Amino acid sequence: MNAYDFFLGPLYLAILYGIAYAVRSKVTTPQTKKYFILALTLKFAGAITLGLIYHFYYFGGDTQRYYKLSKVIYEALTTDFMVGIKLLLANGEFDPETFEYASRIKWYHSPAEYMVIKFTTVFSFLGFGSYTVAALFFAFFSFSGVWAAYRTFLKLYPKLTKEFAIAVLFLPSVVFWGSGLMKDSLTLGALGWLFYGFYTFAIEKRRLFYSAVCILLSGYLIYIVKVYILLSFLPPALLWVFNENSKLIKTKAIRILAKPVFLAVGGLGAYIAATTLTAGDKRYDVDKLAETTKINNEFLTEMVESGSGYNISGLDGTMAGTLQAAPQAINVALFRPYMWEVRNPFMLLSALEAFLFLFVTLRIFFRVGVLKTLKMMAGEPIVLFCMIFSLVMALAVGLNSGNFGTLVRYKIPFMPFYLSALYIMEAKVKEAALARKRRLKLAAVR
Repeated sequence: MNAYDFFLGPLYLAILYGIAYAVRSKVTTPQTKKYFILALTLKFAGAITLGLIYHFYYFGGDTQRYYKLSKVIYEALTTDFMVGIKLLLANGEFDPETFEYASRIKWYHSPAEYMVIKFTTVFSFLGFGSYTVAALFFAFFSFSGVWAAYRTFLKLYPKLTKEFAIAVLFLPSVVFWGSGLMKDSLTLGALGWLFYGFYTFAIEKRRLFYSAVCILLSGYLIYIVKVYILLSFLPPALLWVFNENSKLIKTKAIRILAKPVFLAVGGLGAYIAATTLTAGDKRYDVDKLAETTKINNEFLTEMVESGSGYNISGLDGTMAGTLQAAPQAINVALFRPYMWEVRNPFMLLSALEAFLFLFVTLRIFFRVGVLKTLKMMAGEPIVLFCMIFSLVMALAVGLNSGNFGTLVRYKIPFMPFYLSALYIMEAKVKEAALARKRRLKLAAVR
């Protein structure tokens, strides 16, 4: 950060607010209008706060590295524009024209990190090289996807305006870690657009070209930056699409016969997609998943012993061992850190959110019962999608994060979906209770 940030930051903040106010009437309703600017403001505040904390408290971190490395491409753009464009379009390959610059970029051969550097370059170029402006653009992009997800949930349950606002727009960890100049902001925004695109294209079946573009672009961005989010999303999304569209099959017998066929095809497609997307990637290769998890766990156990992480016991490098450890991993990702595990203010926020998740989850189980709750999940396609996506991601990040500082960042993609599913189930419980009361009143009158 430098003196230019103090001038350019407010200027671009005004420009972005101007854009937001210009489009607000098109993307809000009278019920959601009050949340739009507030949610955007929190994203901007999160982006600036994260930058300040990393700059003055941590004296660096990934956000600073992305920005510093983006300045190399920025230099190329201002020196020889076409060379800069080549760097923006590059995928780690050797090119004599760009070598002078590429050799100075540490993450040039790391697709995920280099993608973030590319976005940082474009955003900072628009802001004359300002870190603050780039961070504000990251927040703006993230907000656009989050708002798209919020609108999608409301299409399904229009009455849950406040509940979805809490789950999707206002969870503190999601706001903070999903707003700054980081991978998480890009993937969170892209995930929101992917969710919106899937619903619009495959379920609403409207605006097909636009929604297909949303799916392809957001899916590609997630694939490059954090492919495991895409792998967690696709199988339950395909199941969601099938469950919603199976309602169109009027004959019950055909619907029952078709279900296992579609599930088998969807499962096979998801497996092929997973193995194809991750082939050759040491971090996510499905064939080496259990072994990789064991290696990560052994390394992270050392961190636990030094007091900086948590441990998942029972991992032995086999898929059976990984599945056996699944309940621990899911519990860690959803419901920890516990309040007594808090070591700093960031952990306190995460612990409060985890407590909220635990409280609402247990409240539903106690009100409805475990079996009826599971039946309700299975009977509501969007809830089933949210739960499977959340549990799969919780398993993945719980097994591989190893410390609560990393965990709080890795878990933000599924947090809005999990809490939204809980709120939907609570609404269903309340509806059922009101329906029972009405029936009793009618019976009493008769």
